[in-house]
Amino acid sequence: MNTEGLLAARMVRLKSSAIRELLKHSKMEGVISLAGGIPSSALFDFDGLREATQRAITEQPEHAFQYGLTEGSHTLRERIAELCAERGVMTSADDIVVTAGSQQALDLVMRAVVNPDDIFVVERPTYLAALQTLELAEAQILSVGSDGDGMIVDELAELLKTRKIKGVYLVPTFGNPSGVTLSRARREQLVQLATQHEFLIVEDDPYGELRFTDERQPTLFELSKALYGNAENIIYTSTFSKILAPGLRLGWVIMPDWLLHKVAIIKQAADLHASALSQSIAECYLGLGRLPAQIETIRAAYKKKCEVMAELLERELGDVLTFEYPKGGMFLWARFREPRNCAEWMKKTLEQGVVFVPGEFFYADNPDHSTFRLSFATATEEQMHEAVARLKRAL
Repeated sequence: MNTEGLLAARMVRLKSSAIRELLKHSKMEGVISLAGGIPSSALFDFDGLREATQRAITEQPEHAFQYGLTEGSHTLRERIAELCAERGVMTSADDIVVTAGSQQALDLVMRAVVNPDDIFVVERPTYLAALQTLELAEAQILSVGSDGDGMIVDELAELLKTRKIKGVYLVPTFGNPSGVTLSRARREQLVQLATQHEFLIVEDDPYGELRFTDERQPTLFELSKALYGNAENIIYTSTFSKILAPGLRLGWVIMPDWLLHKVAIIKQAADLHASALSQSIAECYLGLGRLPAQIETIRAAYKKKCEVMAELLERELGDVLTFEYPKGGMFLWARFREPRNCAEWMKKTLEQGVVFVPGEFFYADNPDHSTFRLSFATATEEQMHEAVARLKRAL
């Protein structure tokens, strides 16, 4: 059969996730993976999840195994609203749609707001799957630089002098892949620009709870309400994947009324609603009151892992590379002091039995080939020592 022309043009252009391809290498015997952006299963609260699952299937089986609302369980949305309030995101259950992870939230939102060739601006580097989502929506993707204080909003301000944009996508807190956090001053500047130029901000916040210090920057959603009394142009997404269990495939998105009902229609057509069983389990788990302690456990473990990784890199490779020390999250972003193609270098590191993600995959344009991302979330301390030794041998 001649299949030429059967695929949509946008699918022909779409590339597979480089990280998914790298995960194939990470499954090879003897390979230490610093590539995946997955949480540590060693930290999962299996006792709590077991109890929540038992409650879900015995106390409310008619909810766990039956069709539900497209927007999600009302009780779960109420508990999500309570969780968000602790982050400074004041909202109500009626403003929330429960999704199959925050990745689906991004896809639904972009399908609802992006016309072909609408301009969306991302930071450089940015979350790889967000680039895929924007490409599927046929957006025109432009990028601005970032540094230790996050997105360089002055560059966005310059761009806005000549271009009309639909929106900005960013992970402002402990970003993926950079690990850096947008400063308070830049957050305020970004929110002000969005109001002045009437564009959307998609605030992706999967890592905000994974902070290693007591310092907490206000969300863009929170700042917009403080400055203007509303968040009509802010779309806030988050997830249970990094703080509870990714296998539940549950995230959420908070939207203004003008967008929420349209997104719900798209979700209804896509999958009707997020898994009722997963929602019931999450609902019961939140009812147990175990999440705050679980988040503290994850924070402490990731902080220690980050300290070990940073100390090893500084001691063993500090003469050849630099990195920003993360204050939270799951990633460390490194750059060689001298030009080096990290995708080519990874061929040598694979021979030594260690894999990471070359930085070039996280750029919409103007990639920096001398950068790479390391995840410290899943590796043990012993594995990190060995992995850094292998990286050094591969130089």
